[in-house]
Amino acid sequence: MQLVIAEKPSVARNIAKVLHATNVKDGYLEGKEYLVSWCIGHLIELASADQYRDDWKAWKYETLPMIPENWKYQIKESTKGQFRVLKELLHRADVTEIICATDAGREGELIFRLVYNQAECKLPFKRLWISSMEEKAILEGFQQMKDGHEYDNLYYSAVARSEADWLVGINATRLFTVLYHHRLIVGRVQTPTLAMLVEREKSIENFQKEKYYLVHLLMDGLDAVSNRIKEKSAAVQMMEDMKDETAQILSVKKEKKKVQPPKLYDLTTLQREANRLFGFTAQQTLDYTQSLYEKKLVTYPRTDSQYLTDDMEENAFLVIDAVNRVFPEISMKGSEPEIKRLLNSKKVSDHHAIIPTVEIANTDLKALPGGEKEILMLIASKLLCASEQEYIYESIKTEISCHGELFTASGKNVLQYGWKEVEERFFKSYGKNAEKPEEEESDFPDIKIGQVFECVVVKFSEHFTAPPKHYTEDTLLSAMEHAGSSDTIEDAERKGLGTPATRAAIIEKLIEKGFIERKKKQILPTADGRNLIRILPEMIKSPKLTAEWENDLTLISRGQKNVEEFLFEIEKMVTKLVSDNGQPVEEYQKLFSDGRKEIGKCPRCGNKVYVGKRNYYCSGSDCSFTLWKNNRFFESQGKTLDEATVRKLLSEKQVHFKDLVSEKTKRKYEATIKMEVSETGNPKFQLIFPERKKGKKNEE
Repeated sequence: MQLVIAEKPSVARNIAKVLHATNVKDGYLEGKEYLVSWCIGHLIELASADQYRDDWKAWKYETLPMIPENWKYQIKESTKGQFRVLKELLHRADVTEIICATDAGREGELIFRLVYNQAECKLPFKRLWISSMEEKAILEGFQQMKDGHEYDNLYYSAVARSEADWLVGINATRLFTVLYHHRLIVGRVQTPTLAMLVEREKSIENFQKEKYYLVHLLMDGLDAVSNRIKEKSAAVQMMEDMKDETAQILSVKKEKKKVQPPKLYDLTTLQREANRLFGFTAQQTLDYTQSLYEKKLVTYPRTDSQYLTDDMEENAFLVIDAVNRVFPEISMKGSEPEIKRLLNSKKVSDHHAIIPTVEIANTDLKALPGGEKEILMLIASKLLCASEQEYIYESIKTEISCHGELFTASGKNVLQYGWKEVEERFFKSYGKNAEKPEEEESDFPDIKIGQVFECVVVKFSEHFTAPPKHYTEDTLLSAMEHAGSSDTIEDAERKGLGTPATRAAIIEKLIEKGFIERKKKQILPTADGRNLIRILPEMIKSPKLTAEWENDLTLISRGQKNVEEFLFEIEKMVTKLVSDNGQPVEEYQKLFSDGRKEIGKCPRCGNKVYVGKRNYYCSGSDCSFTLWKNNRFFESQGKTLDEATVRKLLSEKQVHFKDLVSEKTKRKYEATIKMEVSETGNPKFQLIFPERKKGKKNEE
């Protein structure tokens, strides 16, 4: 019996169906030859700092830097049940071989290996590497499996990445939290991302707007403009001088230009365009595409490639044919697709570009949720665009003289629409909710050198120089993708900040922590976000760190650098960070204290308790006491943890209610909720009912 371990339940079910493992068990599926089970993302994680040493439980400068001698791992509390299932299967007597079917990439490798190692499994294992949930792709993948140890270096690079992130994240977060008495989350990827947002806002605020004017000559459909004029009086005078004057064409330059079809989608490009066209957040786009993948309608979404592999030519023809049949509104009937342009195995890393699958022709797409439908249409139209002819136009620039002044006009005439026709059809058919990009005007008038225009019409217009634009999710994803690229080797496995799969989560985490916020389509740093970047040294907030890491991780994955050497450099960096920042900067001391609302004293350590966005937290740097506003115990009693209730709990350790609501019967009753705080700072609650008649005991 062979045990297949996938990364997610939905993927496991698709694989199990192909392998005829259809007998549903608790946490796995079983067939005659295969058992198919799954992780739920990461089941195993690096242990928290307080699992290593008692003195690491307290947030104190003296305990830094924290560098474990031997790394420890722990089973995630939320997934202990599924790990138990996998451990039992890995040691089942009839299981002779394991197949790693987690996502084909660095993190997928780590997810499987940590489970395999934590379960102390010694059985041989193979590696399944696929990019589609179609039956054909799965079967081909099983025929081409390799020995799992051929991917050892990829696993080592994943371990190095996770341990380095722990070292930087834990030490930097504790260091600056202790220095400035405010919970400041610092991370290798999220902090440089925040820094880019803060720098952009500074540029906008410091921008000095300048007014300027343009004078226009209007001649038979031609709008020619002057150079910029600083003073309004000069523009008015020029306009007056040219009334009823004659203008003459001095030069006409025509140039034939070709615009190649766009590349296929990788995840980041898809997220950017879905944000720009439909306003979807990066996380929404990933969720919609992941759901389409699990429904076998598109290929694997977490990819950084915009090409297909060389052996996919026949499959690409079949998919394009399916798209033309399913979406006739955007089809270029009679056009021969140029498949060769889509193929380049050398530019495909873990997975090829995102394209639809032939399953779209066998599925009722009307039943898809709206967001999924729009994403599928976007992916389908991109495939047709990418395989179409070039967009060809004639660029025209002309110079015109009038009253001794020089004017210019430019435009274009389209010679071949090519892939632009598919794009136009997409907007007409499905883009009614999309924001169509602005197009240059075409149909430039036919003019010749020496041509004269009598009695030209003259006007002037007022303009302002424009500041940089606020980041949107579209432009932020692009900035993250290219950050530090100049410091990254050309064939590094990952470039930029984060990966296509994690960038959306990074943005959401920064929002959750209160460092950035969304305002319509704009992404803006908050006051806390600005202040955090202000206090941090350059080494932490520069994308150069990530670029250097990715260079090293690529070398580790190739077996050209060892993990110990890499981590030694990270340990040196963290040690220097701590030693260089032993004291807070005096002018920064009050940056994070303004506006905090005190609500009482901590029942564990006596420090102030403040009102947070989602919780009530102790200000003590070595205390972890927290009351969450969406407390499940209080919600089960029909109550919320409002400020009045928390004040009562902090001062009296209990609060009495006459209108609690039974979760089962929904009836109201009277009781006291008592709070006790453990040594670790965790609050626990119990119900104390009023004394009843003799013989009746209090219920807890």
